[in-house]
Parts: sequence; C-alpha cells; structure tokens
Amino acid sequence: MSTATQVWENWQRQTVDGKFPLLHGLGGSEQSAVFLTERSGREPLQAAIKLIPAAGRDDDAQLASWAAAAKLDHPHLLRLFESGRCELDGARYLYVVMEYAEEDLSQILPQRPLSPAEASALLQPTVEVLGYLHQAGFVHGRIKPSNILAVDNQLKISADGLFKKGERVGTRPLTVYDAPEVSTAGLSPEADVWSLGVTLVATLTQYAPDFTNSNPPQAIVPETVPQPFREIARRCLIVDPRQRGTVAELQMRLRTPAPPAPGKVEMQAEKEHSRRRMVLPAVIVIVLLAVLGVRAFLTRRPPVPPADRTAQPASGVAAKPSPPPFLETQNQTKGTVHGKVSRQVVPNVPQSARNTITGKVKVNVQVSVDPSGKVSEAKLVSHVESKYFARLALESARQWSFTPAQVDGQAVASEWTLRFQFGRVGTQVFPTEVRP
Repeated sequence: MSTATQVWENWQRQTVDGKFPLLHGLGGSEQSAVFLTERSGREPLQAAIKLIPAAGRDDDAQLASWAAAAKLDHPHLLRLFESGRCELDGARYLYVVMEYAEEDLSQILPQRPLSPAEASALLQPTVEVLGYLHQAGFVHGRIKPSNILAVDNQLKISADGLFKKGERVGTRPLTVYDAPEVSTAGLSPEADVWSLGVTLVATLTQYAPDFTNSNPPQAIVPETVPQPFREIARRCLIVDPRQRGTVAELQMRLRTPAPPAPGKVEMQAEKEHSRRRMVLPAVIVIVLLAVLGVRAFLTRRPPVPPADRTAQPASGVAAKPSPPPFLETQNQTKGTVHGKVSRQVVPNVPQSARNTITGKVKVNVQVSVDPSGKVSEAKLVSHVESKYFARLALESARQWSFTPAQVDGQAVASEWTLRFQFGRVGTQVFPTEVRP
C-alpha cells in the first residue's frame, strides 16, 4: 500500500484547480504536502501551495479559517493568497496558496544556536505578530522554529494554521512547544506566550528547556541563556497561565532600554539607544540575511564583509556580496582574522539556458581553501535537479580565490559556502565563511 508521502511525490507536474501547477515538492508528511507553484499573471509569481486531505464536515471550517487569515495584514505575517477544493487522482483535497518561504529557522538551529543579537532581532517581530493576531481574535497555536520563515530577506511567521481563541486542537499530536494546559483548556494567547518561551530557549541553546520533577513540573531555563532573554523566557514558561507573562508585557520590555549609568555614560547610553531605535528595521533585514538566508551551511558566524569589488567576474555580471554582519566584532574569536574574497567568478550562462529557468535555480557549493587562499576542493552540498547549472557552479567555484584567514598571525586553511542563484536576468553569488 502506498504511503501518503509516496502519493505526494506522484503529483509533480499535475495542476490544482486548473490554475496552480505542482512544480516540485517542498516538503510533506502523512497529513499534508507542500509544492512550489506559480500564480499566473500575478505578483509574486512564485508561491507555495499546501494540500491536505478533505475531511468531510470540517472542510468548510478549514476553508473559512484560511479565508479569514487571508484578510490579515501584517508585514511579518506570511500572506495567504487563495484557498479552495480540488481533486487529484480521484481523491478530494483542500488547498491553500501562500507566500513561498525559502528558509525557516529549524534549518539553522541544528548547526548552531543564534547569537543574542540575532535572537533579539527575531523576538521583536514575532512578539509584534502575536500581539496583532491576538487583537484580531486569533491565536497562532504553532509558534516554533519551523514556522519562523524568511521571505525575500524578511522574517515572516506562518499563517496557514491559525486558530480562534479557545479552539481545541483536536487530534493534533502535542509537541514540546505546546503549553501544559492546551490538552484540556485549548489554545489561547497565553499558550502562544509559552510556545514563544520554548522557542526562545531553543534558539539560544539548540534545545527545548528541561523540566523539574516537581508537581506541577517547572521549566528550567539554563543559566547560560543571557539576560534579558533568561528572564523573558522564565516569564513565558510559568506553568499557571494566569501568572504567565503577556504579549503586552513582552512588547513593553523589548521597547524599554536598560537604565543608563550616570554622568557621561548616561548620555552615551541614551545616544546609543536612540541610534539603535532608528536603525532597527535595517538591522532586522541584515540579521535575516545572516540567519535565515543560508540553510544548514551557516555554522558559527554571520556572513563576512562584502568581497573586493575590484575583482571582475568572467561573465561581466557582478556577484552580489555577502550581506554585512550584524556587528563587525560579533562571534570573532580572539586571535582570529577571517578571510575575504579576493577574486570571484560568476558563471557565464547563455540566455537560451536562462530562458528555461522558472523562479531561481539555487546551487550551494562548499569550497576548501588552503593557507595560500586557493581553492583546493569544491563540492555540491545541496540537491540540484539541473546537472547543467550544478556543473556551472562547480566550475566557477574552483576559480575563486581568497585572502586567507589567520589564527594568531598565521595563515590557515578555511571553508566557505558559495550560494549561487541563477535567474532569467542574471546570477548572484552569496559567499559565507564557515571555518575557522
């Protein structure tokens, strides 16, 4: 008997509702499948479509929920475009079309925890979205790393699974991110706050918090979690929802600066706070590029500074430099000087080949760099359907050269990830040093 995931795989290239082609699979489970699709004549052209089996009497409620979520409007909430019913291979399904997110936070955490600066930039918009949803009468119900997404270098929170306040979760299996009261009291704003607390600890430690053996058990927030995140997480993870911190409290805490020191230090701190408040939107975009714009290849630090612009790529199309780091000194080990790109080569792609591209063709290449700055090895580290573009990326990567990294004044070998993005009008390359 075929499993649901095997059925999903057989749908590629079919069309949903006569207008949404299933281009290729993005993920699936026994309960749902997600495909890349296109919205003909509309922007954005590229989108994701999620399909779930029709369940009979609950179908109208699900479609009404998606329709209501599609009316919500928040810059950090994933947009839903359209939903409906369809039939594939003789079986009935419901579908929802939404913004296509290239990455999610769960792809980063297995490789490394977030820095405090990155966690702060993720926490602020997430709290804002929860406040917006709660005022609109919704609860998210699924705040966790896999639902914190990146769309065009902007953080977004998923919106395809929203609930009304007090709604039961039905037969959905509970996870470590669900509040203790969810199984009996249903979903609530307080339950979202609990999930946010678990997510915050996970982003900074790579693990969900442990619990004491007391009755009721209490969440243990590790002392390694830095302030103010440790206290925020503790307020979120109070077992009694009536005593738990609120979204309004979190919003006020995130907006309130720490008390300044007296005298000149006080003046300097106030100026610094004002500067940070002015550049916060730009900082969030920068961190998104560093945190969510690269998949499992980001391991220890944000992207390196932009490459030397004097280097001329072979095709005459300039490679897009790596996004600037959140802070220039962040995550730098004492005695270590990170390398830089000294020569970058972008593949020369004939227009006839570009015309075959739908959306973006992404190829991730890992290069080993010897102490002289030359590439000693290049290999693919992502699945690529097109062998043609994979070959172009590999050939290009082997021609790059670098100013070598140094440890205690000595040049050392390093590793980089080169993320190629081929499009119809050009090619971009995002270099990221991952070692040392």
